[in-house]
Amino acid sequence: MTPILVQPTGAAHTRIYAYGAARGEIAVPNDDLIGPIDSSDEWIRQRTGIVTRARAVPETDAIDLATDAAREAIERSGVDPSQVDAVIVATISNPKQTPSVSAIVAERVGANPAAAYDLNAACAGFAYGVAQADALIRAGAAHYAVVIGTEKLSDVVDPTDRSISFLLGDGAGAAVIGPSEAPGIGPTVWGSDGSKADAVGMNHTLTDFRDGKAPWPTLRQEGPTVFRWAVWEMVKVARQALEAAGIEASDLAAFVPHQANMRIIDEFAKQLKLPDTVLIGRDIETTGNTSAASIPLATHRLLEEHPELSGGLALQIGFGAGLVFGAQVVVLP
Repeated sequence: MTPILVQPTGAAHTRIYAYGAARGEIAVPNDDLIGPIDSSDEWIRQRTGIVTRARAVPETDAIDLATDAAREAIERSGVDPSQVDAVIVATISNPKQTPSVSAIVAERVGANPAAAYDLNAACAGFAYGVAQADALIRAGAAHYAVVIGTEKLSDVVDPTDRSISFLLGDGAGAAVIGPSEAPGIGPTVWGSDGSKADAVGMNHTLTDFRDGKAPWPTLRQEGPTVFRWAVWEMVKVARQALEAAGIEASDLAAFVPHQANMRIIDEFAKQLKLPDTVLIGRDIETTGNTSAASIPLATHRLLEEHPELSGGLALQIGFGAGLVFGAQVVVLP
């Protein structure tokens, strides 16, 4: 007789229990950056909506930021750290190729021996992490998970580059996800368009830097290409996420897009025909673009400023380097 394997199943539904946040210690105003790019405070505000951006001191790295955000999320969730059995970190700025940020954070917050891994989906990373945590818990592979987006993008900025340098900030956002009696995380609509991978990303490889063939790699983007793709293609993804969740835009309490550019956020809201009752994450104004950290940071700030959002529906959508994207509707804790 052939033995039958045991294949576990988990909770029928999941939800987000709490968010945590950490931002770089320094508020960097536009005036501090305009010299090398021959620009002005007015130009940056008009094109991006950014007034200041958060940047970390040299002694702080993406692991430190992730740890602080995770600790707050766990404390607010009411889940004992020892019960967290999965730690997922979305980042493009691990100071080392290995070990993973997630394994170090799991140890620091008291979640050993949790499963821990990093993922690189750039600005869509947090949405990817939420999708994976949801699936792991419903499959019985985890009970509670911490999903973290963390970046120290000031390490990969060329201050003379006009395409992206003035956009970027440092920070981390985290969410604790666990079982729920009712659906709290909608289906994820995700994907990529690698044919446009050169539109935003690093300008050199680490091996070219090692071999003296190129300077330290920094982020670059083709602004018009990214803007058009984000506004026109990502609105379609947002609509698909709403449809997959079985709700209308008018059902939303909040809309939290990746904090790429205020003009993109405003055009998003216009294209989705969001009613005035929907609050929109605009954390970019004082935090900057923090890639994988931007969605949880913006959500954390919305909940801090508007506690009445608790229990409401939020559409979150991430998109970025490699033209990777992910969107889902969640119930706010």
